[in-house]
Amino acid sequence: MGLLLKNGLILENKSLVKKDILIIDKYIKSIEEEIDVFNHEVMDCENLFISPGFIDIHVHLREPGYENKETITTGTKAACKGGYTLICAMPNTKPVPDNLETLNEIIKLIEDKAIIKVKPYATITKEQKHDTDLVEMEKLKDKVCGFSNDGYGIQSTRTMYEAMRLAYKYETLIAAHCEDEEILYNGYVHKGIRAEKEGWVGITSLSESIQIARDTLIAEETKAKYHVCHISTKEGVRIIRDAKKRGVNVTCEVTPHHLLLTENDVFDSNTKMNPPVRELKDKYALISGLLDGTIDMIATDHAPHTINEKQKGLKEAPFGVVGLETAFPLIYTNFVDTEIASLSDVIKWFSLNPAKRLNLDYGKLLPGRIADITVVDLHSEKPVNKDEFISKGKNTPFDKWVCKGWPVVTIVDGKIVYKDGEFYE
Repeated sequence: MGLLLKNGLILENKSLVKKDILIIDKYIKSIEEEIDVFNHEVMDCENLFISPGFIDIHVHLREPGYENKETITTGTKAACKGGYTLICAMPNTKPVPDNLETLNEIIKLIEDKAIIKVKPYATITKEQKHDTDLVEMEKLKDKVCGFSNDGYGIQSTRTMYEAMRLAYKYETLIAAHCEDEEILYNGYVHKGIRAEKEGWVGITSLSESIQIARDTLIAEETKAKYHVCHISTKEGVRIIRDAKKRGVNVTCEVTPHHLLLTENDVFDSNTKMNPPVRELKDKYALISGLLDGTIDMIATDHAPHTINEKQKGLKEAPFGVVGLETAFPLIYTNFVDTEIASLSDVIKWFSLNPAKRLNLDYGKLLPGRIADITVVDLHSEKPVNKDEFISKGKNTPFDKWVCKGWPVVTIVDGKIVYKDGEFYE
């Protein structure tokens, strides 16, 4: 038996038009103005927007090793509630996926516990350390979405050069947290006027931009596929814009918190993340970069921590905020509702562009494609409520923000896995 989505609104030539979508055997069978069939489940989507499923290229699921913060089950349920049909899991687990045996164990955990699609990263170096050898990319490349040392910038230019040479050889992706640790000075917020005023130790923007500059030059020479994680600086945007003009194979992501917050919004550890939210000029540069195509996609950098960890205060608490359950409503409300961007733009950032970068045949609603679909209520308004999060992490800077654009149904491989607050496995 198939599934028929009736009377939904889809994007066609950047306009919303009413269509029916018939799904059979996990594929989109047809998209028409009117489809009448029998013996199929029918879902009325009147006044609801039907989108290609969202994809997040940067998520921390914490399992194995840190299940007190998040598990594959809670993390993928949170993603599912947020409209995501596929997420990419960073390798900051214990043990890290730096060899085939560990990677296979993590993939088995994902197969057993995830309720949506999850593609893991492997580390770039063994044990995710600066002074160790590269992992054996050839053995791991077909099982991962790419290679990343996650929250650790590759400090050695030679190591990154060798990694990109191999990534080009094996046609895989290098995703980089860009951070020169020599100039961090134990900072925990942005080095700006606010930090100076409060007596906080700041992190200079140069720590990020100097590595982006280095890496884009390496990518230019090696021709590797290179991706910049959670860009936060105006200088970084400028460097990537110039690199793209030169034909470098580079993409980058930005988070909702870097688009919506600045240093002036930092008050407690729920506004502490790495890289930190920066100055107003940086925020405007990020928005401009997103609108002109310099920045390709929105990713959450979903980083759950326990309440006790986050209660240690701004200086001592771990970096990171959660984002899977709030990303789309926040961006829709603050970009589409305010007419800064179009709905078509947002779907490109949440679905089409990440699918392209991962070489996946997703991101568009077309007959014959896999039916990974998100249904969104664009009109109902409600506040973010961290106490209702499915994620174990409640560390959000957006609690009580009122938003529209809440996902109400998530469909993976043609099957409803989330609908109106209920999960179906």
